[in-house]
Amino acid sequence: MSTAEVFRPRHQVLALALPALGEQLLNFTVALYDTFLAGYISTGGHETGLYTTTVGIASYLGWLASLLFALVGTGTTALVSRARGRGDLAEANRFANRSLLLVTPLALLIAGALYAAAPTLAARAGLLGESAQVLTTYLRTDALGQLLFGYCLVGAAALRGMGDMRTPMWILGGVNLLNMLVATAMVFGTRGNSPLQPLAGLLGDWDSWGVSGIVSGTLTARLAGGAAMLCVLARGINGLRLTPSLLIPDMADLRRILRVGVPAALEGLTLWTGQWLFLEIISQLGSESDGSAYKAAHMIGMDAEALTYLPATAWGYAAASLVGQNLGANRPDRARAVTHEATRHAIVIALIGALVYYFGAETIYQVMSREEPVRVIGAPALRFLSWYQIPLAMVIVYLQAIRGAGDTRAVLMINFLGFFLVRLPIAWWLGLHLKLGLIGAWSGMSIDVLCRAIVAGIYFARGGWSRTQV
Repeated sequence: MSTAEVFRPRHQVLALALPALGEQLLNFTVALYDTFLAGYISTGGHETGLYTTTVGIASYLGWLASLLFALVGTGTTALVSRARGRGDLAEANRFANRSLLLVTPLALLIAGALYAAAPTLAARAGLLGESAQVLTTYLRTDALGQLLFGYCLVGAAALRGMGDMRTPMWILGGVNLLNMLVATAMVFGTRGNSPLQPLAGLLGDWDSWGVSGIVSGTLTARLAGGAAMLCVLARGINGLRLTPSLLIPDMADLRRILRVGVPAALEGLTLWTGQWLFLEIISQLGSESDGSAYKAAHMIGMDAEALTYLPATAWGYAAASLVGQNLGANRPDRARAVTHEATRHAIVIALIGALVYYFGAETIYQVMSREEPVRVIGAPALRFLSWYQIPLAMVIVYLQAIRGAGDTRAVLMINFLGFFLVRLPIAWWLGLHLKLGLIGAWSGMSIDVLCRAIVAGIYFARGGWSRTQV
């Protein structure tokens, strides 16, 4: 970033955030659509919300597994953006290639662990019989997709470090649309009373795959996303290109990537463990007769909440990229300015989300579930959740900006303390001990986010992140 360049923080933030927002909204659409499909087929002679719960948990775990690619991705963004800020495109490309080199062993580790642990995870989630079998099959199928999807995530991290949000948007947006198309075709089939039956002559003739159709869309999207990113980088884009001579281990470069990435990976494990323990609390809510409805209501609520979470993530990506670039150009004042600008934008979106949740909770649950117990439990809880959307947006943007500076140790500590000293104890006490149900458990989540937003805001204001060496 040239020091002679006119500094327009709003323009710079919007130029990066809007393409990332398009990508995140497509992510939101896919997650919501998968839940809708699960709700559509979650009727018949089985427990309430069977497929909504299992598909929701499986998607949740798939997302948490992708957090572990932060071992590479966060270090990639920080180092590539610093190099880009200095105008050293050769160094930026070198770090991008070194990062992609790390994806293969990490992807094998993540996929293998997810495949092996699937039955245990199903049991820990309180699932039995058909629901446990569905979750195990879903996770093991999804694990295969992680083998290539890591290249997509790390390649996107490198491109964001260069300030290129459009290419990840097109790639991830395209594969998300592919996900929806494949899942729709497989869930409904083309026989019988299927809405796709008129297209049987064009598409072919097959029965509904049921819930297996949803994971087939996920698997297809993950494999296509990884392949597409590798193809784009092989051709070269925005100064980044797969270069065989750089796809060999270099200990000095790998140490720099891992110096930022290891705390990020530990943070990913912290989030994964904390979210999973929180899910175990959710699985114990209610009685034997309505416990499954609590789980389904929770999954729908978390999907709906993406209306706030994912746009905030888009503005957080913009902040992370611009923070790294400005620190590379030795302009910490500008790094601070763009982060505050991104936070203001995210707060406005969060306020809109809060209004949607408060006034539209009943409608959201009516659309997303055909089962009355799920709607009765979920709608009041989602209305309650509306109050903490602004702190949620703030903590996401501030922590992404601190990650963009490469200060991943601070982010690790903030998230660890928030989850294990605030969220989990309060969620257990209110949700289980005082038997306040989903609102009680979500109170722990809300108070955690509020505390982390305050701590992250204070830490960012003090400015220690700007002196981080990467």
